[in-house]
Parts: sequence; structure tokens; C-alpha cells
Amino acid sequence: MEETIPKKLNDEGSAGIVETLYFTFAEPPEELVLSNGSKLGPVTIAYETYGALNHDKSNAILVFHALSGDAHAAGYNSPEDKKPGWWDIMIGPGKPFDTDKYFVICSNIIGGCKGSTGPSSINPATGKPYGLSFPIISIKDMIIPQKKLLDYLGIKTLFCITGGSVGGMLVLQWLVSYPDLSEGAMIIATSPNHTAQAIAFNSVGRYAIIKDPNWNNGDYYEGEKPDKGLSIARMIGHITYLSEESMRRKFGRKVIDGKLSLTDIADFTKEFEVENYLQYQGESFIKRFDANSYLYITKAIDDFDITEGFENLCDALKEIKAKCFVMSFTSDWLYPKEQSMKIVKALKINGIETTYTNFESPYGHDAFLIDDARLKRLFAGFLKSIKERI
Repeated sequence: MEETIPKKLNDEGSAGIVETLYFTFAEPPEELVLSNGSKLGPVTIAYETYGALNHDKSNAILVFHALSGDAHAAGYNSPEDKKPGWWDIMIGPGKPFDTDKYFVICSNIIGGCKGSTGPSSINPATGKPYGLSFPIISIKDMIIPQKKLLDYLGIKTLFCITGGSVGGMLVLQWLVSYPDLSEGAMIIATSPNHTAQAIAFNSVGRYAIIKDPNWNNGDYYEGEKPDKGLSIARMIGHITYLSEESMRRKFGRKVIDGKLSLTDIADFTKEFEVENYLQYQGESFIKRFDANSYLYITKAIDDFDITEGFENLCDALKEIKAKCFVMSFTSDWLYPKEQSMKIVKALKINGIETTYTNFESPYGHDAFLIDDARLKRLFAGFLKSIKERI
């Protein structure tokens, strides 16, 4: 693996070595006022940028990450990194989000655990991690720091905003909260609100965490962490990101070598390869994510409803000025096409220029993270159409 490092950094399409930067605002007594009236401050945002701003600062693209994502969307933070950022397939020279043309920004949402202020951050009032003293946050609260970051960078209007899954919810909220601040918007694999089924999956994940004996009512930072609960939560969530077809293609009913035997004592956890895969996903997740952040973010997702404060979805989206591209995936059963179609219908009723694609893919909800030449052409084509519209 070490021998591949120089090659990956020299790849023409790589964003190369990228530094994670930090922006802090809302210093007391000017704290950030949240949707529920609570105050939070100071607030730090971790972010990365790729490419360069043009002279009139009109080429900026803001990327919103999904639940387990972070600010590191492309390139490598060091030559020793074995994996690039979570959307490296899309961001870089010559890629759809071409960093020779665009200035791409991605920041970690508040409530997260990868550099932005969240429950694992130090509460200045106590000198200890916030834990459950961290205030409840909403999707609406999450975009305010992103707007503050743009103000700090001197960017008044975005060329485009984009995001999939939870990132798509953030795109919707941005369009409603700041309808004049983006020329284009890519709304990918998302929903205007969660169904009962989606809430149910998140609820079971949260329950697994809070029932872990090490959770300790959120105060676990100086002791054993609730790794078992978080691992189970991730396993449950990961199932919803896949599809039956992709799991059948990859695993079927294949068993782990040497595991299946009628004479052996039954193994109730690791007999099939799909079981082994899910446990690996859970065990790797606990190394990079905070259990309390999982609770706070999934709760914000479940509480999200873009129609809140409006009569209906059409009313909520009526002020949008951006050209919109809505995408669902044929095998996504977490956010099926019907939910995207609701968004498309509301946009079109309001006369908003909108393109919709139900993209054929066997990879389920996570299809937007898969390296697919067809997907790249669609994204690049939409960005080109924004430029032609301006």
C-alpha cells in the first residue's frame, strides 16, 4: 500500500494534499441562537476548500455531507492517508466538480465530531465535553454556520449547492432559508421529511446506543465508550443504505470459509459473509465517530420537515430562484423516487426550472457515492447548464 501513495497524489484528477481549516464565530455574548431558542457559542466549523475563487467570487460550490461524512470531501490530508475524501470521485481537476473551474467548499456540520462544535467538544462553561448538555439542533440550525463561513470567505452568491441524503435535506433548507443565494442546486437521494419507516430505523439505532451500559447518560468521554451500541446503530443504518440487489450480488448466501458445518456449535453472529461485512462496518465506524453525535444528528434528521411553518410543500419552495436538479435512485428504498417526485412536483408548480432523473443503479441509497461514469456526466452536464443560464 505504501508504494501506491506517490502515484495517487500525482493522479491528474486528484485534489492532492488538502488542509482542514477552522472558522470560529458566535463568541459570547453573541452566541448562535438555535431554532428552539437555546444559545451556542463559540462555534467552530471545520472546512476544506478545493480549487480557487475567481476574481468576482462567482464560481463557488457548497457541498453538504451525509450523516457520517465530514469536511474532508476530496484529496488527502497527508501522504500517509490510505483513502481520499468521501466524494473524491466527483471533486478534483477534470472531475464533475472540476477544481480547475470551481471553488468547492465542504464543512463539517455542527453537532458532528470531525472538527466542528458538537457534543464531544469542550464546553467552555465547564471545561469538559458537552455530552447531553449540548443543545438540541435542527437541520435549519446546521446551515447557519455554513452561511457564516461564506460571509467569512467573502462569497455572496454560490454557483451551486449540492448534497445527497442528509446533505440533500441541507440543500432544501438552504434553498428555503436563502432562496437568492445560489444559481443552481442538486438535490440528491433525499426527502422533504422522514417517513415513519425511516424514523423507526434511526430510533432503533439510538436505542442501541443509550442502552449500552457504557453510554452513562452521554457522559462517557473519560471512560469506556458505548462502542457496542454505536456499532449496532451503524450496522442497522448501513443496511438501509444498500439494496437487496447489491447485497445479493456481493454476498448472496455465501458463508465465511469453513464456518458452515452441521456438526459445529452454532455461531449466531458470523456465519454468512454479509454478517461479517456488517460487523466490519460497525467496528470501523466506532473508530471515527462519536455516539452522542449520532444521537443528535439522527434526531435532527427525523425532526426535519421542510414544510414546517408553511401551508404545504409548494408554499415552502415558492421563493426558490435556483435552477434545480433532483435525483433519486431506482434501488433506493430508504428515500424512494416517490419522495423526490414530491419535491419535483412542488418545484414545477412554482415555475422553478427543474430537471429530474430517477437514476438506474443497483447500489441503493449510497449510489451517489459510487464511481459511475453516467452519474459523472449528469453532474457535469447540470453544472454546464447553470453556466449557460447565467
